Amino acid sequence: MNPSSGSQQLTLLYSRTQIRRRVTELAKTIAADGPGRGLVVVGVLNGAVVFLADLLRALRQDVHLGFVRVSSYGASAESSGAPVIQIPNDLPLVGEDVLIVEDILDTGLSMTLLCEAIQARSPASVRICVLIDKRQRRLYRVKADYVGFELLSDFVVGYGMDYAERYRSLPEIFTLDIEDPECESDDDPNPD
Repeated sequence: MNPSSGSQQLTLLYSRTQIRRRVTELAKTIAADGPGRGLVVVGVLNGAVVFLADLLRALRQDVHLGFVRVSSYGASAESSGAPVIQIPNDLPLVGEDVLIVEDILDTGLSMTLLCEAIQARSPASVRICVLIDKRQRRLYRVKADYVGFELLSDFVVGYGMDYAERYRSLPEIFTLDIEDPECESDDDPNPD
């Protein structure tokens, strides 16, 4: 499959082997940090689903799994600036050790709001695991406990991450060069 199309050029950033190796390392570290304790894993829809599935298989421990939705981009390449956090009422958070799993941590706004919403439900602890950390773009004081890969500012797709709902199914991670001037902005189009 040729992942490039139209005026968008994809360049391989991380192979399946590199991703699998890093996910396995993350799972070992997460398991070592909380042996024998229960864990509520909260996946952030939609981008983290592929990463989350592989991480859960590598963890090899029983977890309670739930999903939240944080939306500020929709089909646009620019954030609306006002993320909406949706947490199911039946997600057991009170007194639990919570691990938030997200695809990309960028400016930190969405993750800050999500952590505040989860903290309001009185968990025992909250840790953050992200596949991609764009630490240099951080505007809010939030730090991931577990990081797959650190990037500067590349726009990435594949392995669950998308551009306008495209490229999620690619099994590797690619950088995407968008040549359409209407899509270029000072904001990173990858959600946070």
